[in-house]
Amino acid sequence: MMPTDSVGGDVPDEVRDLAARREEARRRKDFAVADEIRERIRQAGFEVTDAAGGPMLARRDPSTMEPALAGQVTRPEDVANRLHEGSTADASAHWLVQGWPEDVRRGIASFDRQAHGFTVQHVVVDVREEAGAGEAPWGEVDLIRLPVGTGWGAARNAGLLRSAGKMVLVMDGSVELNGDVLGPLRDALADPTVGLTGPFGIVTGDLREFHESPGPDVDAVEGYLMAFSRTLLQDGLRFDEKFKFYRTADIELSFQVKARGLRATVTSLPIIRHQHRVWASTPEHERSRLSKRNYYRFLDRWRGRTDLLVRPDEHRHEPGHR
Repeated sequence: MMPTDSVGGDVPDEVRDLAARREEARRRKDFAVADEIRERIRQAGFEVTDAAGGPMLARRDPSTMEPALAGQVTRPEDVANRLHEGSTADASAHWLVQGWPEDVRRGIASFDRQAHGFTVQHVVVDVREEAGAGEAPWGEVDLIRLPVGTGWGAARNAGLLRSAGKMVLVMDGSVELNGDVLGPLRDALADPTVGLTGPFGIVTGDLREFHESPGPDVDAVEGYLMAFSRTLLQDGLRFDEKFKFYRTADIELSFQVKARGLRATVTSLPIIRHQHRVWASTPEHERSRLSKRNYYRFLDRWRGRTDLLVRPDEHRHEPGHR
């Protein structure tokens, strides 16, 4: 099927040819080649979108082209906010590369295998010092390069601003899809009382010790995979940017959702969990120091809000894991 365009026919023949070659690669399920061709289309100044009638070509927004094409580093505050624009995908999957890009590539590839008819926008925020050196192009992603040392919360928020999907997934590189994940998440979020869901939930009785819970209702969803509606981002939901380390940032975001009168729930999903690289690579004493600092920051804001808990005091005397 020949690609169509939305720019009045002003698409060079070579770009049309690339789009047709990419479509053929997708039919062969050669997603690596399709990704490389999409990046070449982007470098030519166009975006290709998969639609029911075939691929659509449109000129790229000039304000977003230079950093992505040249691999330039931009500041978090300079990332263009797309939340005011209409949704163009079923889901946005957000990834943060602090190292080990192969983990994120594995996660993105698992979405390609397990899309089950959903359209997915991948947003990759890269904060490595040598980001991209000697690597293959990221391909079908919205790539944001931020300065080395950008904190976890600020990096995540920069990526969230680019969300084009109706459903937003905050993903950790340790997670690989092993079946239909997007369908169950969509169904869970279709309940208007549910604001946040994911496969791993925790509860607390006193805001001091947190314990794993099968749900369905929980006090927080862990950051390996968190799913919520794009409308919450449009309403101002963000991670606390003072969380430079990832620990407890997921709990704090969960409490923001619950404070809006919405539920946090567990949705059972077919996923594989690999080693969490940041946790494994951080020395134990440093993990403890950073985790405690984040926990006390969480308490500073939410101390006393036991009214948000599913079952206050029930787990007070159990040994916690966070």
